[in-house]
Amino acid sequence: MRKLILGLAITLDGYIEGPNGEYDWCFTDQDYGLNEFFERIDAMFIGRKSYVVNQQYSENNNGQGIPGMPALTEYVFSASLSSVKEGAVLVSENSLARARQIKNQPGKDIWLFGGASLCEAMMKEGLVDELWLSVHPILLGSGKRLFHEQDRRSYLTLLESKTYETGLVSLRYKVENRII
Repeated sequence: MRKLILGLAITLDGYIEGPNGEYDWCFTDQDYGLNEFFERIDAMFIGRKSYVVNQQYSENNNGQGIPGMPALTEYVFSASLSSVKEGAVLVSENSLARARQIKNQPGKDIWLFGGASLCEAMMKEGLVDELWLSVHPILLGSGKRLFHEQDRRSYLTLLESKTYETGLVSLRYKVENRII
């Protein structure tokens, strides 16, 4: 079975974006393991808001998305969109069952890119296999948190940690989907 990997940038105080949706605090001076990560994946799960932001970014940068990102099958999870770009797949009904079905298909691992609501639903359903968090050395103080209150504990096993000279710390955890 393919792994679903929640991989994203986060501040030390747990935010994935600032109070106005900004992510200008993310380091872009080097790849911070992205190129190696890109070799592991061939698909992306993305929520509506993150999809729209990515589309706007791409349009404003001559069609260029995330630097170095290979061609991926993008699964856009949205109950309100009626269409997505060519090559992307809209998942609008039975989203958690569909995510489970996609995970069971042959292929490389899947990047759970965001947003927060989609990540929370996938975590709650036990679909996330790994967390890959790029912890940036900044305290935003407000914005959108990655994790909210949950009805159960999630146990994690550290798979890898890497510290960069910029102060960014990359952490990879296996999510232990067990109930105690």
